[in-house]
Amino acid sequence: MDKSYSIELPNQLTAGGDSGDDMPIDFKSIIGTVYRRFWLILIAFLATFLLIAFYTFSQTPTYKAKSVVIVDTTERNVIDLGSVLQGLGGDTAVIDTEVQVMASKSLLTRVAKKQKLIEDPEFNVLLREQKVGLMGGLKNTVRSLVGGDEAGEADPLDLMSETEREAHTLENVVRALMRNVSVNRVGTTYLITAEVVSESPETAARLANAIAEEYRVEQLEAKLDATTRATSWLSERVEGLRDEVTEKEQRIQEYRIANKLDQSLGTSTNEQKISLLQGQLIQRQAELSDAKAKYDSVQSLRNSGAGPGAVAEVLSNATISDLKSQRATAARRVADLETTYGPRHPELLAARNELSEIERQLNTQVSQIVASLRSNVQRAQQNVNDLNRQIGGSRSVLVSNNRAQVRLNELERDADTSRVIYEEFVSRFKQTREQDDLVQADARILSTASVPENPSSPKTLLNLILGGLLGALIGGGMAILAEMFDAQISSADDVERKLGASPIGSIPMIRNQGFLGLSSPNPSDFMVDNPLSAYSESIRYLRAAIAFSDLDSETKTVAITSSLPDEGKTSLTLSLGRMSAMSGSRTLVIDGDFRRRQLTDAAKLTPEIGFVEHLFGAGALDEAIHKDSKSALDILPLSKSGHTPHDVFGTRAFDDLLSTLRERYDLILVDTGPLLLMAEARVVAGKMDKTILIVRWRHSSRSAARQSLNLLRSFKADLLGVALNMVDLNRRRHHKDPGATYKAYKKYYTMDSKRPMFGAREKFGAVRRDPSKRTGPFPYAASLLGGNKDEKPDDTNDNFPAE
Repeated sequence: MDKSYSIELPNQLTAGGDSGDDMPIDFKSIIGTVYRRFWLILIAFLATFLLIAFYTFSQTPTYKAKSVVIVDTTERNVIDLGSVLQGLGGDTAVIDTEVQVMASKSLLTRVAKKQKLIEDPEFNVLLREQKVGLMGGLKNTVRSLVGGDEAGEADPLDLMSETEREAHTLENVVRALMRNVSVNRVGTTYLITAEVVSESPETAARLANAIAEEYRVEQLEAKLDATTRATSWLSERVEGLRDEVTEKEQRIQEYRIANKLDQSLGTSTNEQKISLLQGQLIQRQAELSDAKAKYDSVQSLRNSGAGPGAVAEVLSNATISDLKSQRATAARRVADLETTYGPRHPELLAARNELSEIERQLNTQVSQIVASLRSNVQRAQQNVNDLNRQIGGSRSVLVSNNRAQVRLNELERDADTSRVIYEEFVSRFKQTREQDDLVQADARILSTASVPENPSSPKTLLNLILGGLLGALIGGGMAILAEMFDAQISSADDVERKLGASPIGSIPMIRNQGFLGLSSPNPSDFMVDNPLSAYSESIRYLRAAIAFSDLDSETKTVAITSSLPDEGKTSLTLSLGRMSAMSGSRTLVIDGDFRRRQLTDAAKLTPEIGFVEHLFGAGALDEAIHKDSKSALDILPLSKSGHTPHDVFGTRAFDDLLSTLRERYDLILVDTGPLLLMAEARVVAGKMDKTILIVRWRHSSRSAARQSLNLLRSFKADLLGVALNMVDLNRRRHHKDPGATYKAYKKYYTMDSKRPMFGAREKFGAVRRDPSKRTGPFPYAASLLGGNKDEKPDDTNDNFPAE
């Protein structure tokens, strides 16, 4: 589909155009959108608000209670049982794990059993009063209609044993409890909250405290169980270690005897040498560390940009200290001279040069000391390397010569290790067996849950506020969607921008009159009876647009058409014809809608000979033309038998008739059929001097109007412009129409019936005028629009409306 939609959102942003409006948001457009879509917004708002309100007030009030547990990560290792009784770690994973433990099904099962929730109807659905809801009743009705068992299917609980039934019931109770329990960690702290939601405030508080207490008891039981298992394992392990130590000590004794190591227990010469070298190595390493520390400190200060003064603080040197004293004295002297003399004074310059010389000497001395320190580091490093090589050689000899002693030492270390482990296990076994009563849980209850006074759900006020906001949001969104898909024409600005045509007027809608506003007056009759009304003024404006449409040539023939039926084209044509005739112009209106002949009916004519009969030679032109009963307008109507399947407007006879009528009349209006439905309307539009397209306000679609304009262009019709018809002045201001509002029209125009605008010899006879004073196709039009004011009808009883 080629159909497209466009929208001007209410909050249009200005881009510094010519309007000069500094407001970034067009609030008038927003108000207009709200006004246009008021009922849509209201319905969406009420539907959303009432739905949320119904849901809120139909909920059963629930209460929430909360207990707080703190996980104690401090290790109270009273009996030094190591990992067996070590407290919980403080990392995030451990705390999150404890949260899952506290909300686990096993812990909540024990809570349900201790609190006897199986006897509480809130958690045990079997104890609730069974209610047949709407869906349940509907299912029973359908089952009975199809011949099913009214009693329904058998209850699965009846097929279970007593034990299975109890387990199944407990399972459902625990599930219900899990749905009402929420366990969470408080931020990144060691606090864990247990929240319970219940229909009873007492039950909520009782269960919250029970969960916290059961979690603490579970931790204590877990530690006691671990202690018992550790005691049993330690007893078995002690016996095994005792046998292992005895066996290793016996193996050492046998190895000494076999390798005669019992007489070689003294220290050898090689061992003494290694010991001496190691002592020297320690001393040389200390010297190397001291030299490196001094050198690294000085280098660090120099690399960081510190001055020689900072380096001198590290180095204890008499020369440097003396230079520092001289530099301080020189610096004070420079400072004193700077306050006394100018920057170029010779004495000040000399003092500065002296200070610079001292700084240079100080830098030179520091550099020399640094070089000396680097040499000391290199010399100390060489000494350490030499000692390491000597110790390595001595150790190789000692290993090769005392392999048997190494093996003995290995056996002794192994025996010592087993002996230490054995003694540790003996000690722990005694502690574990004697200190069972010192086991403590790693969590404690920080605060117990209190009985809540107010329900936590539903939050009535908050829900109603949110319902109102959501309703307004949905209503606004639906209004925006409606505006997006609004393809109707609302203003002259729409005609210019969205149709690319020139607007030539807006004809207001005539409101219903009479009792309860049920009667609908004929617009053309209303215009005659109310010449000072807004409707009459709009018709007068449209007539002026025709009169001055082309100043170079006369505009005598005008086709008035519309895209589709029921756009007010016929009433507007008759009103325009009457206005032209009442203004003194010789005007003829032709009913060109052969299928509906609405103009003939609106003029209350029942001719025997009409337009079609004359065109095909069945009657004279004067016999076919009829006078209007309310004005001096001539009408070429259609008879009831005037329908013809032939192309009337495309014939030579119509062209000849049009030439004849041009000589007799100042203005000829042709009421055509709808452009999109009748081909005759397109043909006649191409033969007229001008064509006016009628668009019904807030009724005609843009696509239909565009298609009509394209058809007129394809038939080379001279489009005068587009006229908006049946404009509701009371609603017009909400559609960005720059025209006057209903209040402005109401102040300026009146609805009082006036005498006809021109006198007549009969009811509405021909107007007496001097043909020699005609200045154009519409006599006296110039006087109405500010032209020659001396040209007036010669009937002294004429009554012009005030312009």
